[in-house]
Amino acid sequence: MATKPRKTDQSWLRRLNQNSLKIILGVVATSSFAIAFGQEKIQQLVSLPSNSNSACLEQFYRDIPPFLAKASLNKDSYPLCFNGFNVMYSGVSKTPLWVAEALTPTRLSQKIPREDSFHEEKKLKAEHRATLSDYKASGYDRGHMAPNGDMPSKASQNDSFSLANMVPQAPKNNQQVWRELEEATRTIVTKQKQDVYVVTGPIFSAKKLKTIGKGVIVPTAVFKALYMPKTGAIGAYYAPNDNSLQVKIVSVCYLEEQLGINLFPQLTDEQKRNTYNLPLSAGAVKANQKIAYGHWDAESQCAEEVSSAQLAAVQKQFKSAVASTTPSSTPTSHSPTKPASVNEPASQTSLIQPILEGILQQVLQLLK
Repeated sequence: MATKPRKTDQSWLRRLNQNSLKIILGVVATSSFAIAFGQEKIQQLVSLPSNSNSACLEQFYRDIPPFLAKASLNKDSYPLCFNGFNVMYSGVSKTPLWVAEALTPTRLSQKIPREDSFHEEKKLKAEHRATLSDYKASGYDRGHMAPNGDMPSKASQNDSFSLANMVPQAPKNNQQVWRELEEATRTIVTKQKQDVYVVTGPIFSAKKLKTIGKGVIVPTAVFKALYMPKTGAIGAYYAPNDNSLQVKIVSVCYLEEQLGINLFPQLTDEQKRNTYNLPLSAGAVKANQKIAYGHWDAESQCAEEVSSAQLAAVQKQFKSAVASTTPSSTPTSHSPTKPASVNEPASQTSLIQPILEGILQQVLQLLK
């Protein structure tokens, strides 16, 4: 037979409920203080909010594009949103500065036969545009940065053959080294069943750079940086743009120091200094074996941290680039010192709301 709780028990329960209420109110008050005075830091700890209507941003990890930290790179730069990948194009080099893709098992399950359709990019001003004649008899391949093999549809495949996605690439580098690294990257996705965020591009490091055609600059090397959120594996391929067949694995910070680009602004320096032993061929990828840790890069200079306002400005450029289907009369270039205005109050509210809800849920769970 059940017994009624004694008065002392009831008093203890009443005090416990009062203390619980105080805890909840304290958490809410503390969180409100954080909202009022710490919005900037909270936004840096959590990914920036983004508009769901921009599929373009889905190609970036946490919807945040790479950032051109070196001011000179902003000259005549174009943010381009294509089907299946995004490009920051330079009208100075007439090549991409970087190309970003989000590779998933679902995406790579779509197989389509290759159909070459190399074409000039009409979204660019004529004086900034690489042409088919620039590459003709140049001795260099039209090297894809976002490869045709990554494309899940006819539309994305066609976009991948835009010269805005190409760099002049040494034949053996393109047809052997780069092909094997592209295949290895896809195999990580399909065999290990994990998403891989990829940023690919050229490196221009020589004092005197070679050009082909009417001013298309030949890169001294090419890179492909990989990040795998599921396991935390990260690293980059670095290959001289020649026929030596050389390639090495480096840290993301190593690349950032040479490029003047923050390739993954969402990640910390500690993450970007980690260097995993990325596979050099598809055959080196094992289904049930994680990519092994390589080394910690303590020497390279990582790119400087980027403010949330600067990143929001770059996001806005790519949101605007979605609708850009006609030649651009004025190239869109972004400046790290003059970020575009964004509707920050609304986005901050939407960002903080789930944080508060999560805190309250944790408190309630402890009280049960």
